Amino acid sequence: MHSLFKFTRLSMLLAMALMVLVVAGCAGNGQEAAPTTTAPASKTEAPKTEPAAAEAPRVIKHAMGETTLTGTPKRVVILTNEGTEALLTVGVKPVGAVQSWSGEPWYDHIKAEMKDVTVVGDELQPNIELIASLKPDLIIGNKVRQEKIYEQLKQIAPTVFAANLSGDWKINFKLYAEALNKKEEGEKAMAAFDKRVEEVKAKLGTKAATKVSIVRFSPSQVRIYQKQTFSGVLLSQLGIARPASQDKDSFVEVLTKENIPSMDGDVMFYFVSNTEGKTDASQVAQEWQNDPLFKNLNVSKTNKVFEVKESIWNTAGGYKAANLLLDELAVHFEVKS
Repeated sequence: MHSLFKFTRLSMLLAMALMVLVVAGCAGNGQEAAPTTTAPASKTEAPKTEPAAAEAPRVIKHAMGETTLTGTPKRVVILTNEGTEALLTVGVKPVGAVQSWSGEPWYDHIKAEMKDVTVVGDELQPNIELIASLKPDLIIGNKVRQEKIYEQLKQIAPTVFAANLSGDWKINFKLYAEALNKKEEGEKAMAAFDKRVEEVKAKLGTKAATKVSIVRFSPSQVRIYQKQTFSGVLLSQLGIARPASQDKDSFVEVLTKENIPSMDGDVMFYFVSNTEGKTDASQVAQEWQNDPLFKNLNVSKTNKVFEVKESIWNTAGGYKAANLLLDELAVHFEVKS
């Protein structure tokens, strides 16, 4: 009986030792036992955000072909007066711009917005080296003015050219807004301008039948301005009549004194354009207005000859000048815009 007890106890001890060896062997094979304590809860992680998708390239079709642009240009050089006004209208201050045709160096109506902008020559002769030094990421110009230097400009930065300067400036404005990646801002500005034009037009009534003559005096030549000019386009949009000599889908006509009758109308607006080193254009205007043929004009007899600023009526040629011209016409015709 005692022997049997001793044998049973020995058997149990051997069995327990064997179990310990088996467990140790399992641990040695990398199969660790699960922890007996509960792991602390992990901290809540912020959701991962996907990186912003890169802006898709946009192809700008222009007078010299196609130019591919990505994103919104930050350093823009503009090579036309009307283009400068387009940039300012959509909230872009250029790093460089050609100087205004009058002013030192900017027109009065934009000089406050052009503070610290570098002058890069004028429309007829931009300074290529100076343009390059500004490190632009976009250059905007015009085929009429700068076609000969287009290849040089596009080596500096992507370059977009409008086709024309005369005619409807709105076409160029739309191109510039697209190139600047400011299409929405451009459309909003244009809608505001068109609304003003329609409001003035609606209030003109029978006054729109007034035949408006536009004349330019300069030391080299005297011109009448027809429908495809800056002021001519706005007069057409307003439905204002023109004299037969100026009611043409063309640009200008150069006159001799024998052609003075072509200047006549119900009202004449004229501007003087001085050329450095030549006779004062005001003297030319005075000489022509003292001519017997001019004194015989209806506008002369009725005292309806008015001098206006060339910058607003002709040379600035952009969005801001168009609004100022609309203001002047509204005042003259006594309508509220």
